Amino acid sequence: MRDPYSILGVKRDARHEDIKAAWRTKAKTVHPDANRDDPDASARFAEIGQAYDLLKDPKKRDLYDQARKAAEKKQRGETIMQQREAAREAAERAKAAEKLMEELARADARNRAQTGQKADSKPESAEDIVERIFGADAQNDPKVQQAAEAAKAAASAAKGDIPAATATGDDKTSPASLAANLFSALVRRFRAPQPTPEKAPDITAEATVTVADLLEKKWITVSLADEREVRFQLEPGMTDGHVVRLKGQGLKLPNIARGDLAVTLLTDREDAFSLRGFDIHTTLPISLSDAVLGCETKVKTPLGEENITIPAWSGSDRVLRLAGKGLADGKGGSGDLVVELRIVLLEKPDEKVTDLMRHMREGLYL
Repeated sequence: MRDPYSILGVKRDARHEDIKAAWRTKAKTVHPDANRDDPDASARFAEIGQAYDLLKDPKKRDLYDQARKAAEKKQRGETIMQQREAAREAAERAKAAEKLMEELARADARNRAQTGQKADSKPESAEDIVERIFGADAQNDPKVQQAAEAAKAAASAAKGDIPAATATGDDKTSPASLAANLFSALVRRFRAPQPTPEKAPDITAEATVTVADLLEKKWITVSLADEREVRFQLEPGMTDGHVVRLKGQGLKLPNIARGDLAVTLLTDREDAFSLRGFDIHTTLPISLSDAVLGCETKVKTPLGEENITIPAWSGSDRVLRLAGKGLADGKGGSGDLVVELRIVLLEKPDEKVTDLMRHMREGLYL
């Protein structure tokens, strides 16, 4: 399926209401009943429906967005890799060209000096140049022999056996062009050792966890866009919004070190408990009488129940703390369990409470 955002014509940060409105507008426009003469109307109507089904579900939409971002990063990573590879090859060609021209200049100087001083001396051949550059064992390699033939042609041109063209080397028979062919052949066959591969771009993912998962340090499984599953264990110091970096679990690209996977932890929004740093927050409903008179009761925690004392005359703005009952901060300490009181009335009206409140409001006392 094509990009669902493009199909519905909405932005990638569009709200649910905007997506729903765009779907309704598109659906009315391309509905088969309104386009009986269009043979593709049914297919386009189905495509719009599929796009809406994907984007209206927050989880499906989140997975699609992650997959799209991973694909874009992978494409950028491949482009970066190609650019760096081209830059390395260009640097190698430049170094090889410089070295080759220096060797040819030395050989030409020796040949001219030997020709003028000793008639029976043997000038240095192209094979000698290759051997001096790459070692004696390289002469047994057929590929080196091919490069040596090119070197011989370039050396002949340098000696003047082949008429030189202009100094710019535009003629394919010029010494500069023949030398260029030689060092290109040598670079292709005898590349210098590649530098240490650079790291591919990191990829990101999200993992939804509960407060109980963090307390119990459970193992978490993350499904990635490339159909891999990565597991890791929750550790002290992790909380809502914490980024877990998994080394070498990112993009896998040819001839480049694998990137990392950065997983952002998000606490389940439907959980009865929420996090603020390493403090665990929860609410405790109490009756009006308990709020006024105080009481001993129990409060639910992610790992069970804890006894708690409600002081007399506690309003809904009262916050109670159970020290050290929160998440471990990874430094030897822990957050607190923060209990927010909520006064609730009885399900059925109580006449005595109603009379008491009426008398208090009207200034009458029993």
